Amino acid sequence: MIDFPSEYYYENVLMSSENNSKTSLKQANEPLRVLFITEDDPLYVVQFFKIFFDEYPRDSLNVIGITVVDAFHEPIWKTAWRMFRFYGLIDFLRLSIRFVLVKLQGSSIKAEALQYEIPLVPASSINDEAYINTATQLAPDVIVSVAAPEIFRKEILEVPKIKCINIHSGRLPVYRGMMPNFWQLLHGEQYATITVHEMAAKLDAGDIIQTRNFSLKEKDTLDRVIVGTKQEGARLMIEALTSIHKDGLKTTPLDMSSASYFSFPTPKDVRALRKRGHKML
Repeated sequence: MIDFPSEYYYENVLMSSENNSKTSLKQANEPLRVLFITEDDPLYVVQFFKIFFDEYPRDSLNVIGITVVDAFHEPIWKTAWRMFRFYGLIDFLRLSIRFVLVKLQGSSIKAEALQYEIPLVPASSINDEAYINTATQLAPDVIVSVAAPEIFRKEILEVPKIKCINIHSGRLPVYRGMMPNFWQLLHGEQYATITVHEMAAKLDAGDIIQTRNFSLKEKDTLDRVIVGTKQEGARLMIEALTSIHKDGLKTTPLDMSSASYFSFPTPKDVRALRKRGHKML
């Protein structure tokens, strides 16, 4: 168990943001203030932050904090049952062993943040009034959602000076919804399209900021694709945020005429994926 020192929590960055608010004009070369909201996932989402925290340019981006919340907001037995039905017995056991090992090694998003001295901003829900107040005091230019497990309501969407943005591992608006990597593999796509987009009241419906293709193999594994899109997604997010810092927010309108929405895959969907020659792990 890692003991996170109190100085890595948000009180110190709140003091910094109060000082910034007293400055009447923001300097042109002042770094973009970025607040992350994500879920507690030591297997996949952590891969995004390993890359991002290591590679982002400190001269143009200032990560003022990160909020890490529980993945499914449900008892652990429900999450375990969901994963068991999704992966099947053998892959569920393999994934469980991997999960236990990374936990024993102390690998987590919070640990990555600690290593790079990025403040932790606690929350039970990102839509709670207390969290909205805290986020407002932090004065972010941009709030970035990386697999955040809650829908952003109007109040949190209005907090950042510029915008709330999200990274989605699917081509929008066709692959809106859950597990886009799974559905792109199942449908025989050549690429998984990683998308950085504005957040709107409607899920996965904001204008496009930047995209990047991640090649899919004829016989692939969902595990490889998730890890790969998280890692490349981190680099795409660095490009998107750096571009916002340099040139402002520029977007391409999303044409919702071809929109669809995918729910969490069923065991029948997983059987169909395996029939195409793909594996889960």
